Amino acid sequence: MAHTRMLTLDPSLPRTEPRGHGLRLTAWDAGSDADAQTWLRGHLDPDFRRWNTPLKLWSDLAGARESLRGRARDAADGRSASFRITDEDSGTALGHIGLGEISRQLKTARVGYWVLPEARGRGVATRALLLVSRWAYAELALHRLELGHAVGHDASCRVAERSGYRAEGTLREAMFEAGRRDAFRDVHLHARLATDEEPAPPGAR
Repeated sequence: MAHTRMLTLDPSLPRTEPRGHGLRLTAWDAGSDADAQTWLRGHLDPDFRRWNTPLKLWSDLAGARESLRGRARDAADGRSASFRITDEDSGTALGHIGLGEISRQLKTARVGYWVLPEARGRGVATRALLLVSRWAYAELALHRLELGHAVGHDASCRVAERSGYRAEGTLREAMFEAGRRDAFRDVHLHARLATDEEPAPPGAR
């Protein structure tokens, strides 16, 4: 069963922290060296860079801290919510999952995630996506969550499908090519509604 703890966000948003399925989702701390190092390592990972091109490129701890501070500002304004995925028992960092483009008026948001290399193959992304989805529907009263990944990113596609995010089509040239700003690639769009059935987590019987 999933549980919640307090989380610092925009005062108008519920302050809860998703927990369950063997994971705990905690807010990133821009003032923490450990968090900044984990954030940097995740963004320098070759697999991350193959499938993602951040709007602002950086490659050092100073850039990681500024990126996390930007995330904190967006969270304080209610535009996003960013979570460090951790093991529920040990507290070991496993990756990131977040909601962006949150619209309380339209009741929508976009989901993004990545998992550190040593944590892959254990259903971490799927379990985290199930947790953050439940949190978004219950705590933010959102109705529709969207998830986009580059065409060809089969692992992310499987995570989406296992988490109940149905494939809805292909968005033409909706994402930058890896490491470029002058070329684009197609994106597969998935979405899940608050009224859709919640799948069981990996390994559940």
